[in-house]
Parts: sequence; C-alpha cells; structure tokens
Amino acid sequence: MKQLKLGLIGNSISQSRAPFLHKMLGDIYGFDVSYDLKDPGQSDKEAFKTMLQSLRNDGFTGCNVTFPFKSIAVEFVDEPDEAVREVGATNTLYLANGAVKATNTDYTGFIHGYKAQRGDKPAGEVLMLGAGGVGRAVAFGLFHCGATKLNIFDLNVEGAEALAAAVRAKGYNAEVISKEQLAETAKAANGLVNCTPVGHYATPGIPLDPELFGGQEWAFDAVYVPLETEFLTAAHEAGLDIVSGFDLFFHQGIDAFDTFAGIKADGHEALGRFIEEFDIQSTFIKLR
Repeated sequence: MKQLKLGLIGNSISQSRAPFLHKMLGDIYGFDVSYDLKDPGQSDKEAFKTMLQSLRNDGFTGCNVTFPFKSIAVEFVDEPDEAVREVGATNTLYLANGAVKATNTDYTGFIHGYKAQRGDKPAGEVLMLGAGGVGRAVAFGLFHCGATKLNIFDLNVEGAEALAAAVRAKGYNAEVISKEQLAETAKAANGLVNCTPVGHYATPGIPLDPELFGGQEWAFDAVYVPLETEFLTAAHEAGLDIVSGFDLFFHQGIDAFDTFAGIKADGHEALGRFIEEFDIQSTFIKLR
C-alpha cells in the first residue's frame, strides 16, 4: 500500500476536517494516508518558510496551504502550473520529487462547487469581499462560471488593486470599489461573495450589512467552519441560491488528493461518507 504523508499549513486550523477527508480518500483508493495540521502560530513569510522546510526534511509527500499563506507560498515554488500562474496563489504543494510543484485547487474546486449547485446559470456581475489567497482563486474561477464583471472590496486597497489589475490583464472586467460604494454595488450585483475570514469560528461576524441582501441571485461564502455562516444565513433569508464553503472545501480536497496520489478520484462515494461521518446537516445548504 503506497504511503502518502500529507499536511496542512495555516493559522487557526485545529477544527479543519481536511485530515479526515484525505484519510477517507486514501481508504477508498488504497493509500495509507497520514495528515498533520501545522500551525506556525505566526503569519509572516519566515514562519511559512520554516514550516515548509520542516515538512520537506520530514519526507512529506505534499501539503495543503490555507490562510494566510496562499500568496506567500508561491515564492517557494519551483514548478507552478497554469492555475497558479493565473491566480498568483497556491493551496496545494507536491513535495515528493525534490522540487516544489504547485497547483491551485481552490480555483478548480470553486468552479466545480459552483456548477454542482447552480449548473450553467451564469454568475453575472459579482461583488466580492476579500482579495487574499482564496479571493484570488475565486476571482479567476468566477469568469469560468459566467461572470461578466467583478467588483472587489478589501480593507487592503493595495491588495484589491493588485488583484483587479491581474484580472484585467487576463482580459476580464474587474474594478475596485470603496466602502462608500458597497451598498450600491451590492444591490446591483447578481452574486455576493465572501472571501474574507469573517464568519470563521475564530473570527465570527458578517462582512456585509444584512440589510444589503436581497434582489441578488446567489451568494457564496468561502468559510466552511461553521457550515451555516451569518453571511449565508442572510443570503438564504433573502431568497438567494447558495454555494457554500463546504462545496469549495470538498471539491478542492478531491482535486488536491488527485495531485498527491496521482489518480482521478470520484467524489460521489466520498461525499456520502463524509456527510454521514460528521452528521453534517443544514436547513438550507444543499449537501448532495
């Protein structure tokens, strides 16, 4: 049985369900999988560099990368694929053959998750909150889901401007908006997207005034712990279609396992087992 030694580098990851997902996929497809959570306790480049080198020294097959290191991690990659080059961030590193190879399964996972919930319905004009690592992946993924324009808001205006410029460089329509433009932009949007950490169990809350929900068609929240965030609850109460953080988590996990194991996994069996194991239930999120 082939062994896969995997891990996750990020902050506030103690409640991540990634270890179970990858171990379960290993069980299904005949791999002996270990999966360790690696929280450096800091968010700077040096902390990530030290943790990554530790994994390489310990013979890890690969690792996932989460907040706040997805953009930082690109600086330590030897062989980025097209997704990483387009997005400028990575969440999946393959370490087994000496060189650090990278892909971005947030990018592919968002596309798969969106289409699983909304089929061919176009994303239309979108307001996206957050221009960090996952925001970059979702931003580019949106244009493969029928987005016509992306309006970006981030407290880090420089980061938002950089993302908008990168999106425009690929021929897509993107604009940075100010706090004063939020209400008007939200009401005119077809879709509302949260790619900030606000709503996570470690940073609870909602990044958009609940009164601004209504009149849009759909909403997505990258946060999946908890499953029913305040952002998605407000969207549901306003009658919007829901694409959840669980959709992104699950589909990016399947795509990451494919990278680590060198196979093409079928997620249907894994999805049922995962939902049953964690007794995942929702009053409004479609899990199957």
